[in-house]
Amino acid sequence: MKFDKFDNLQVLQSDKILVEELMKSPCQLKPLLDVGMKNKITNKNLSRPQLALAGWVGLFSFDRVQIIGNTEHFFLRSLNNKQRIKAFKTILQFPIPCIVLTNGRTLEPELIKLASANNVAVLTTPYDTTKAMYLMSDFLEDQFASQVVVHGSFVDVYGVGILFIGKSGIGKSEVALDLVERGHRLVADDIVMLIKKGEAIIMGTGTSMVQHFMEIRGLGIIDIRQMFGIRSIRYQKRLEIIVRLEEWDDKADYNRTGLDEEPAAIMGVEIQSVRLPILPGKNITVIAEVIAINYLLRTYGYNAAKVFSDKLTDSISKRSGPKATFHGQRNITWLQSDKE
Repeated sequence: MKFDKFDNLQVLQSDKILVEELMKSPCQLKPLLDVGMKNKITNKNLSRPQLALAGWVGLFSFDRVQIIGNTEHFFLRSLNNKQRIKAFKTILQFPIPCIVLTNGRTLEPELIKLASANNVAVLTTPYDTTKAMYLMSDFLEDQFASQVVVHGSFVDVYGVGILFIGKSGIGKSEVALDLVERGHRLVADDIVMLIKKGEAIIMGTGTSMVQHFMEIRGLGIIDIRQMFGIRSIRYQKRLEIIVRLEEWDDKADYNRTGLDEEPAAIMGVEIQSVRLPILPGKNITVIAEVIAINYLLRTYGYNAAKVFSDKLTDSISKRSGPKATFHGQRNITWLQSDKE
């Protein structure tokens, strides 16, 4: 049963970034020119211009970041000066956003001059080609990733990312605050940004404005980091469980066994979810901790609901008479006296 598809959320996605934003990547890039840094990158994929340098541009992906690794470097080195300039002009006839040189290499002065004349940024990284492409691909994947904004509280509970959602005023922030007081870590409150990483991972974070501030009705704004210390917060966490807090409804059908999964779908990724009715005297904080621990047990191969169901089925199948019952057996055969 689908409990919530989040169909009403607006999916945001960037369609371009500037070359200068690549400097924020973990590739330790350094510009060899002061031109082309405002060029637009419109494709998250990378390109190795091997065949293009050799003269065939039929499938040249010129709108991508161009990586010049060992193959391209030694190919250009094998040419004489005239041939090298001609090969380089072959790719510069296209509006490529930038060129990245791996292994800390640079270009010959005449090629640097050509790049400058064509307003193409040239960057260099100390990493080898494989590592540089991995780091840059991951960075670009993140910059072009789909994301949505939800109203809720996101907390790391025993290493499990739990997002609390529900109508305004139901107590999401209060539950998050109680969890932080018990030693868990706040990721974001009120405004939670969810970003799709790859095909099956949703990461959550807060906004630069709200950060780790929290609004408690009747009290006002509090700063979780200053109040509880650096260990009470984290900046990002994978979303693993969604807990919808809702007022108790006698007519609602709540999950009693845990055998019926109720996943939520966010940007095409299914996330385990729980509908948690609120009643006076119900300790939502402790239940949230149990939800996290139960998730960890399932992750490591133990499903309590399935184990109980199997025991129940096995007990029923072994009944051997009209008076036999599956629920009438003691847990132990002999009750000893309790003397203290």
